[in-house]
Amino acid sequence: MDFPTLPLIGGALIGTSAMLLLAGLGRVAGITGICWAAVSGPDRGWRFLFLAGLLAGGVVATELLSVPVPEIPEGPLLVAIAAGLLVGFGTRRGGGCTSGHGVCGIGRQSRRSIVATGVFMAFGVISVFVFHQVLGVMS
Repeated sequence: MDFPTLPLIGGALIGTSAMLLLAGLGRVAGITGICWAAVSGPDRGWRFLFLAGLLAGGVVATELLSVPVPEIPEGPLLVAIAAGLLVGFGTRRGGGCTSGHGVCGIGRQSRRSIVATGVFMAFGVISVFVFHQVLGVMS
């Protein structure tokens, strides 16, 4: 399959899964919230099944459909740990992650999610600009 086809199919599948989870269980498909509650929250069964399906879907797409696995860039381990901690902290403070706010929240026309997604995107653009143009880290 060519480049534009895969993202379109992926986006449609993500949207469909979010819709099914909301319609079937009344739950928002925010991945960090699902992960967090799978470890420490109530009704863990569906959460573990959802996460297992998430992983299995990636394996199936990679193996059966020959979807390439993105290369993971090498870099300082402490930077990756710091970035992960900041994402986790931001997710808890912001009441959700990009999947919860961007896919589900905007679909529900939540003003809070629209603002949160705008902030995520703005800081993503700023980060890429600073690392690429100012620091010359990313090539």
